[in-house]
Amino acid sequence: MDISVVIPLYNESPSLRDLFSALKAHLESLGKSYEIIFVDDGSTDDSFSVLEDLCDRYPDIQAVRLRRNSGKTAALLAGFAEAKGEIIVTIDGDLQDSPSEIPLLMGKLEEGYDLVSGWKFERQDPFLRRIASKIFNQAVSFFSGVPIHDFNCGLKAFRRHVLPELVLYGEMHRFIPALAGWRGFRIGEIKVKHFPRKYGSSKFGPERYWKGFLDFLTVVVLLTYIRRPLHLFGGLGMLIGVAGLGINIYLSIGWIYGRWIGNRPLLILGVLLMLIGIQMVFFGLLAEMMNFLSGRGTGPPISQILRKK
Repeated sequence: MDISVVIPLYNESPSLRDLFSALKAHLESLGKSYEIIFVDDGSTDDSFSVLEDLCDRYPDIQAVRLRRNSGKTAALLAGFAEAKGEIIVTIDGDLQDSPSEIPLLMGKLEEGYDLVSGWKFERQDPFLRRIASKIFNQAVSFFSGVPIHDFNCGLKAFRRHVLPELVLYGEMHRFIPALAGWRGFRIGEIKVKHFPRKYGSSKFGPERYWKGFLDFLTVVVLLTYIRRPLHLFGGLGMLIGVAGLGINIYLSIGWIYGRWIGNRPLLILGVLLMLIGIQMVFFGLLAEMMNFLSGRGTGPPISQILRKK
């Protein structure tokens, strides 16, 4: 199988037939074998009934149904588990991304990239969402070192060998390019069209912002300190401990000159900061021991090995 298209969806029944027709037309124009995998993330409308009808009529469609709404990352993982193609393409089920961009993604992959992400250059979203997205993308690009503009675009294409090295859980789908870049894969980007919603409304509410922020903190720690946790915990611990030590030295000097410090809240703060600092250093050492005993998590990002025959 050359291409597997994975489509996570939730309550998108009006758009599914249009999406399939467009996908079929553009995939056939590539002249490659393909499969289309729809993943119904616990929809409460008749989305799966539409998928059952499409599966009965067309042999190149698969449909996966999750028992409950588990989130986009879980839906993608379910689709990846079924995918057999050498190239994996992801696209959302809401028709805001066009299947006509898939040949362009494939062409960019042929330039030697391992993963190509779409860039919604002119987003058809509310103003506040565009601003929040821009801040998010710039922050992720800065901390990950992956110089692309749109990490959360649902339209992506990547080679199959990328898949085993992507550790996805929670809502990590937003960071697939960053995680792949951390593993040493070549990441590309192309501008893609973004269309207003044709049917229904967005399934993401305001909670996506604080969830995204927490996931961002997780990814920053994973990308930066996964192999050296003592640098994180030890660094913070030393900073906090030195602050506490400075407070206590200041109070000790005052005590030498006859000032009573036993009833000053600052003394409690200084002692507390020193204890917290020491604890954080020990947390870092424990994390290093766990890293060592577990084989340091994932192996090195080997690209290829050449040996003399």
